Amino acid sequence: MVGKQDEKLLSILRTNARASISDLARALNLSRSTVQSRMLKLEETGVIKGYSVDYGEAYLNSMVAAHVSIKVKQKLTTKTNIELKQIDAISQLYAISGEFDLIAVVQAQNLEKLSHLLDDIGNLDGVERTTSSVILETKFNR
Repeated sequence: MVGKQDEKLLSILRTNARASISDLARALNLSRSTVQSRMLKLEETGVIKGYSVDYGEAYLNSMVAAHVSIKVKQKLTTKTNIELKQIDAISQLYAISGEFDLIAVVQAQNLEKLSHLLDDIGNLDGVERTTSSVILETKFNR
């Protein structure tokens, strides 16, 4: 179970995963060793899986992103999931209920590259059909 201090720690890390142990300790009014212990425990219990890079606004504004709904041929689900995982431009892949089986979040440097990426996804053996929605603007992202 995650306590209040751990929730505060996670909130700070979500904002800045590169915050120093000293900065975290000051913000939480805890000792450095206590913060290090809490972080280690959160990592060991799987609450913290890893740390990632958030792209800057200028870089993100130069990118094109889309949500791709994917209908998978049922006998090829595992193979298709493995193939989709190999495509670096897919940042997230969700199994969903409804008409489609998966939703992929994809990013490309421009519309031409996005078009080729969508073709690559659609041409996988296990993909029955796709529908794409280009993201025009991000209203907020948490």
